Amino acid sequence: MDELNQSVLLKKGAEASLYLSNWYGRKAVIKIRDPKKYRPIVLDRQIRSYRTIHEAQLLHQAKVAGVASPLIYRVNVSEATIVMEYIEGVQVKQYLSRVSKTECERVCLRIGELIGKLHRENLIHGDLTTSNMLIANDDVDNQGKIFLVDFGLGEKSVELEAKGVDLHLLKRALQSTHFAFWESCFKDIFMGYRLVVGVELAEKVYEKIIEIEKRGRYVEERKQL
Repeated sequence: MDELNQSVLLKKGAEASLYLSNWYGRKAVIKIRDPKKYRPIVLDRQIRSYRTIHEAQLLHQAKVAGVASPLIYRVNVSEATIVMEYIEGVQVKQYLSRVSKTECERVCLRIGELIGKLHRENLIHGDLTTSNMLIANDDVDNQGKIFLVDFGLGEKSVELEAKGVDLHLLKRALQSTHFAFWESCFKDIFMGYRLVVGVELAEKVYEKIIEIEKRGRYVEERKQL
């Protein structure tokens, strides 16, 4: 890859690996969708290429919607790779656990507004957790800005189900990671969400979240019979 020095492995996930590298003098992240040996070679190449293109499109569409996401430097479809901006900052997962209640409320309200901006444009993140949200601290322009990252499981959808699932996953993530204060976090997030999408849509999405939770409880109860 031109002017790219693939070096430090940041994360190896089920679908892709992330590397910290250098792109023309800038820190960059290389996301490489790894081949899957259990899939036929041609099908595997098609799937990885499609998901690479799709994620790049979602990252761009998120910016258009007013949601900060990493800049894309290069997309190599044949190699199923995306070279993107490295965000200097801290995961919201870590940040919420060490700040005041007032600051926590402010950040959660802002997160809700960002999710609302995505959903208003029918953009679904697909993996909303506080690990996939970064508070930048690298320069004056980005200082304190919240970035949403990793749209690898994202999609475009007008369905309430997709929006409900998005927020349900975030609620579950909050319960797991921020169990001591998750309820206030989710309340503030949903308040910010409602401010952006409006009361009518917010109520419909909330009803969908409750429905999804009931389905989950029913499945668990059936397993115990």
